[in-house]
Amino acid sequence: MNLEKFSFGVGDRFGHQGKAQLEAMIEAKKLGINVTPVWNKSNREHMIVHTEPGDVRKEADASVKACGWKEPYHVDADHIGLGNVDKFIAASDFFTLDVADFMGKPAEDAKIAAFVKKCSKYVGSLAIPGIAQKFDITKDQIEKIAKKVLLAVGEAGKIYRKIEAAKSKGNFITEVSMDETDAPQTPIEMLFILAAIADEGIPAQTIAPKFTGRFNKGVDYVGNVTQFAKEFEEDLAVIAYAVKEFGLPSNLKLSVHSGSDKFSIYEPIRKAIAKFGAGLHLKTAGTTWLEEVIGLAEAGGEGLDIAKEVYEKALGRFDELCGPYATVIDIKKDKLPSVATVKGWTSDQFVKALRHDQSCKDYNLNFRQLIHVGYKVAAEMGTRYTDALVKFEPVVAKNVKYNILERHIKEIFVK
Repeated sequence: MNLEKFSFGVGDRFGHQGKAQLEAMIEAKKLGINVTPVWNKSNREHMIVHTEPGDVRKEADASVKACGWKEPYHVDADHIGLGNVDKFIAASDFFTLDVADFMGKPAEDAKIAAFVKKCSKYVGSLAIPGIAQKFDITKDQIEKIAKKVLLAVGEAGKIYRKIEAAKSKGNFITEVSMDETDAPQTPIEMLFILAAIADEGIPAQTIAPKFTGRFNKGVDYVGNVTQFAKEFEEDLAVIAYAVKEFGLPSNLKLSVHSGSDKFSIYEPIRKAIAKFGAGLHLKTAGTTWLEEVIGLAEAGGEGLDIAKEVYEKALGRFDELCGPYATVIDIKKDKLPSVATVKGWTSDQFVKALRHDQSCKDYNLNFRQLIHVGYKVAAEMGTRYTDALVKFEPVVAKNVKYNILERHIKEIFVK
């Protein structure tokens, strides 16, 4: 099973927006943009919303059938490890192996020594096509990288082989995720990570590295865009080199996690993948949930009441809801509106504060981030929330489709 050149991860926490998400892909196809939908949901999201991996498969299959989609699509077991992969195996055909927790912990000395010996041929000056400067590589440098990454890659190998034993080789797509680490990988670190992945026999089709800057949930990229662009291009060059050097899958490509709403880096991404003729997997999740809340608020009446209640309860449970996302949000609490203020808002005021339109003076990125992590509140509403999604489907679906097509797919692949 091969992942197509351009793929787009669409999270749907409450399982009601699959058709709207797919309609964005259908419209993109009419424009000549072939983007493969990948429905992704993490174990954490399943636990909070009280769903199962099979629910994602059912939603994907039902949406594909309803929309008459004849192209490939996939279901991603997002950010899984050995401890929770089993329940994802039957429903998923794409597995994001999250081994960030094992980065920086050394493997056995013998394994490190064997890896260093195998890679000793790269000691000296190394030129990688597409990167202007040459790299001076030392044995000590390789050993240092091995100590940092080998245990993590070995863990990825264990997860991969467990899936392979159940599904058989070639029947699923593998991504290795190392994005939730403290520091971005250098080009040489990326090179030897890919060497280790090849040694483990993992046929990775996507890899999610750590990039410079902050990828906060639901809001724009925070950081040096020029530096990001440089790193992104270097990663593409290293991947192209590693595919030939280590025999990795020819369609191996970068995966950008928390990729929604990062409008300021879409242009350098678009230019880079065009320059290298590279593929791209961009993963989103919470942006669709935010569009649901926007749609409910826009609908007014009961929908607006629910949206306001989500905010009120999220603000009251600020520490509880923000804690698990502390590394990927940056909320200035003093910039959040009071509950009393929000209770007095019209539909238009609520929507303007939440919608990601940086040209709007009423847009509040702190408000947006809190709503982003507040989906647990909606989950606790049960059928009251999901019934509202059904009742106000036209306006909610309109916002979901527009967001994916206009703000994301067109900006990344067309503009």
